[in-house]
Amino acid sequence: MPHLDGFSVCKMAREMSNMPIIMLTAKSAEDDKLKGYDYGADDYMTKPFSPKVLLAKVNALLRRSSPASAGAITAGKILLQPNALKVYLDGQEITLTHKEYELLSFMMANPGQIFSREQILNRVWGYDFEGTTRTVDTHIKTLRQKLGDEGRHIVTLIRSGYKFEVTI
Repeated sequence: MPHLDGFSVCKMAREMSNMPIIMLTAKSAEDDKLKGYDYGADDYMTKPFSPKVLLAKVNALLRRSSPASAGAITAGKILLQPNALKVYLDGQEITLTHKEYELLSFMMANPGQIFSREQILNRVWGYDFEGTTRTVDTHIKTLRQKLGDEGRHIVTLIRSGYKFEVTI
């Protein structure tokens, strides 16, 4: 690296964040390894290395650093993981567009609250959105289709808007 060494980058990254850090380096002396750990590395690998072992270490660190249940929201068979931006339906990951995910996340975070189409547009699309309120209806329809039977949690209130209702 032209201006900073890996130890300095590791130290700065650790000061800014608690992200997982694996140092991958040619420096294999014990003092270098200890320095890496002192500067905040979670793991230290020397070259040559096995890509399979590196991948296993990355996966292990990610499992520990962002547990699946952290901040997870559930309703019926729906599991929304905000940290991973993923949605699971009965244990199977479903693919949502970014706006569908934001819409579902917003509604699940506010169960029972009634929101007009305008309020949903402002909260999910932003105040500068220039489309119509039909955009909300279209996204709700698509989201319900993707959620199958669990789409029943998104309730339409005639002349009022929508709410997310957790039914058992």
